[in-house]
Amino acid sequence: MESCGYCMKYSLFIVNLIIFIGGLLVFGIGIWVVVDKSFASDLLGTNIYLGSAYIILITGILVTLISLLGCLGSIKEVKCMLFIYNITLLAIFVTMLVGGILGYVFREKVEKTIRIGMESSLRDYGSYAPITEAWDETQTRLQCCGIFGPKDWEGRIPVSCCKLTSAGKRLDCQDLPENNSFTIFTRGCLEVTQQFTKQYAVILGTAAIVLSLLLILGMAFSCSLFRMIE
Repeated sequence: MESCGYCMKYSLFIVNLIIFIGGLLVFGIGIWVVVDKSFASDLLGTNIYLGSAYIILITGILVTLISLLGCLGSIKEVKCMLFIYNITLLAIFVTMLVGGILGYVFREKVEKTIRIGMESSLRDYGSYAPITEAWDETQTRLQCCGIFGPKDWEGRIPVSCCKLTSAGKRLDCQDLPENNSFTIFTRGCLEVTQQFTKQYAVILGTAAIVLSLLLILGMAFSCSLFRMIE
């Protein structure tokens, strides 16, 4: 039992180191999505995408902190620490799993929600600053124009639909034909946005579910060690 206890103790310590690294990675992914990929959030018609990113970001921080408690509890063999660690890990596991499931759920309903959100926000372009900024940044960064193409703007094509010149300046394509592919982005933003949101929803969901499996392993080892400590 003594040798088994030592094995369990150091196994839990190693598992918590892996969980710590996994928590940092998930936290990094959450930060990356929130900072770099949330520019189109006002056009999506739902908060599921950004909500799942925030859930994963926050739980990533908690996982890194609680894994340190697990490491300390396993080395010191303190039952109180292991009990708190196990209960907290269970709560984080449920939250992380919900975040991962939300990411996959959004991936399945992304086409309909984005189309409805874009159709609604297109009418507010120019009159509501957050929507205007979201459209301009989306069209500039994803190199697209309108929902299905430039025709959606009905002759009032924004400057953000215009391509850059060789000198790095953006042309004013307001009076140019809508099918002028040399100066105007002709690809619709719906198709492009669907592709990148689906891709990052899968990344969020996969990261959350993989870390959840590691948390199950941590709970199993901590429960076993808890029973062995007299």
